[in-house]
Amino acid sequence: MIGYIEGKLLKMEQDRILLLNNQIGYEILLPAFVGQSLRSKKIGDDVALHIYFHQTERQPKPVLIGFNLEAERDFFRLFISVEDIGPMKAVKALTLPIRDIARAIESRDLACLKQLKGVGNRTAQKILATLEGKAAKFALISQAEESAEAVSLDDFMERVQEVLTKQLGHKTNEARKMIAAALKRNKNIATAEELFEEVYRGEAS
Repeated sequence: MIGYIEGKLLKMEQDRILLLNNQIGYEILLPAFVGQSLRSKKIGDDVALHIYFHQTERQPKPVLIGFNLEAERDFFRLFISVEDIGPMKAVKALTLPIRDIARAIESRDLACLKQLKGVGNRTAQKILATLEGKAAKFALISQAEESAEAVSLDDFMERVQEVLTKQLGHKTNEARKMIAAALKRNKNIATAEELFEEVYRGEAS
């Protein structure tokens, strides 16, 4: 199974690209927000994508779906756990950045969810019913991270604290202690998502 590809951009279309790797061209479908992030790329440029590999008895032809970040692919896997949302529908639906969709889920913003392509009121309700409480860590994905730019420790500490207090109900002092304890346990944390995971790993233990 293919989970990650690096290669040269051979062709770009509205919803997919052709990527050359070891003399093989891979056709990779892209959610709209991923495609938008690659618009500045030119033919021959290097591209690296995390891949969701889809192949079933009903869909025997392998389909590769590309994401800039592993966290975006993880959210995609979560998103397709919603009833009536399969991988192909999800690719078309994800027209907003993952962080915005995750924040809409955790704040129960139906209007925002209904902006997603092919998502009406009923599907938006199913998304909330299935994913509320599970998407908070993905709200920590920053625009800088989606552009593969570095994010400072203070910046993602602040974002984790905001999620802990405003979305998950912890008091400010409690959130700060949780973050400090997580950083003490793991000094190699480099992203907001890793910090969030370590915070709740500590709470679970």
